Amino acid sequence: MTNSNRSKPVRAATLADVGRAAGVSAMAASAVLNGARTSSRIAAETRARILEAAARLRYRPNATARALVNRRMNTIGVTAVIGGGELNAYAMEIFTGILSAAAHANQNTTMFTLHDWGRDTARLQGWCDGRIDGMILIAPTLDLEAAKLLPTHTPFVALHANTVLPNVINIESDEERGAYEMVRHLISLGHRRIMHVSGNRGFIGAERRINGYKRALANAEIPFSESLLVPATYVGDTARAAMSAWLKRNAGQPLPDAVFCANDGIAIGCLEAFAELGLRVPDDISVAGFDDTLAARTTVPQLTTVRQPLQAMGTRAAEVLLSLIARHADGGVLDFPNPIVFPVEMVMRSSVAAARGSARIVPGNPPVRS
Repeated sequence: MTNSNRSKPVRAATLADVGRAAGVSAMAASAVLNGARTSSRIAAETRARILEAAARLRYRPNATARALVNRRMNTIGVTAVIGGGELNAYAMEIFTGILSAAAHANQNTTMFTLHDWGRDTARLQGWCDGRIDGMILIAPTLDLEAAKLLPTHTPFVALHANTVLPNVINIESDEERGAYEMVRHLISLGHRRIMHVSGNRGFIGAERRINGYKRALANAEIPFSESLLVPATYVGDTARAAMSAWLKRNAGQPLPDAVFCANDGIAIGCLEAFAELGLRVPDDISVAGFDDTLAARTTVPQLTTVRQPLQAMGTRAAEVLLSLIARHADGGVLDFPNPIVFPVEMVMRSSVAAARGSARIVPGNPPVRS
């Protein structure tokens, strides 16, 4: 039996509907409602009828049709690799800054996610099919061959790109200086046996932080020890595993006085590895991170870290992209520096303390300090 009470869907009003109601053509209705230049030729009385009809019919402009006329979707895209089951606090901080700038400029934002930059680069071409006006890449690890796949008809801005990308403005921070200043601070507190748990080797950001670490040691005439450079990735789980494995291999040997970590996620992984063995931070070992994400402010103890102004960098990326989009539309010339480099600063919290003498880890027992 048919349900006679079921309401039929109401069709959205079209320009043709508005035109009929106002007694004009759909073209005239379009000129008034879409702000075309020819609308100035339409009499005030006719314009009023069109606007009244549109309001009565609850006409809403078709965003796609308007975009075709204006050649702008008023939408920017953001692409990042999101995966591994772990919150990417770094990307979220940047994305917050992008959203803020986009909202201020009355722009929409669409998030696209990849599994792997190298394997999925071709997907970027599909996303640049007219649905967005430009794209921001968060920490892309594209090589030059993959970068050649980036479409040239769409403006791009990158944050912390792993290599120079043709026709892409890159926004980064002074990473080597941040690492240098943090390690120098640890040295000033009396720490001499300083470990560095790095990010992905070969990534330009990871190598810059390693260089800063080594330079601070060299300037203080502290010999670099390969055994104290522990490779990991920027994901906390891998850092915890790498630190746990190092502690197991070096049972009975002196602990580092302090650990400088390539990001806050790595630092949190180290905190977890130390807690599993009963090591106290900073009483037994000091820990410092890099980024100053929300995670750094919620650990126990709170992390001493190097602050990258991630939200401000995201905001700047959106502003630069919108300028590139405008230039792309009108053929103007913009002269941005490339890369755009943000300064960093140290943030002192309770995970770092002055040196208190070397300690050794004894499996199943509290650390022994000499």
